[in-house]
Amino acid sequence: MSRTLPWEDYISRGGCTCRTRRLDPWADRFFGMMKWMSLLLLLLVGIASFWFVRNSRAATESPEYQVVFKDGKIEVREYPELRLATTVTRGSRKNGSFMTLFRFIDGGNSADQKISMTSPVLMEEGVDQTTMSFIVPKATAEAGVPEPTSDQVTIRALAADRFVVLRFSRRGTQAADEEAALTALRAWVETQGLTVDGSPLFAYYDPPWTPLFMRRNEVMLRLPPEQELPSRDS
Repeated sequence: MSRTLPWEDYISRGGCTCRTRRLDPWADRFFGMMKWMSLLLLLLVGIASFWFVRNSRAATESPEYQVVFKDGKIEVREYPELRLATTVTRGSRKNGSFMTLFRFIDGGNSADQKISMTSPVLMEEGVDQTTMSFIVPKATAEAGVPEPTSDQVTIRALAADRFVVLRFSRRGTQAADEEAALTALRAWVETQGLTVDGSPLFAYYDPPWTPLFMRRNEVMLRLPPEQELPSRDS
């Protein structure tokens, strides 16, 4: 003989008596409380991630620039001359390129000097090769950049220039998102009757553990400095 439990009910269906189970009030309250605690935990994780990313960016030096034109998500910026530590990216080995540059700023230079990490990390896709670059901090550039001990790293200047920039977020694969952003930016440039110089630059501001939807990514195209910008009413 089976024992009737306090949360069991009996119902009749077509002459057959069936036993069903339902949660008692205490169990119902428990699972309801667990649901709200889970939602609260997700909210706290989201707030903590936002705070961490925002403060990580604030603690990392980025180059100064002046916005001279803005159209929605697109900006035209003027940058001063920057000093870059650059290495060639071979195939898809971007992690290897990053570590090559990291060893340079971690003391792999003629002065055994620790150099602060900056943002963004720059990727430039040329005709023959792709390069990755760290921007040298302003104070280090003014004092003189030590020579890299690795022949895979070169120090070069990025001349003061004007760039048209589109910020984009990650939704799919990195390659697909980059291609979509570049296509959109080139379409805007063509619509405005502008021309560009050189290869596109991709700028990545956040470390890899940053959630995709919180990352700041940008694609940049050089504009000839003598070129007139469109009017703000166009």
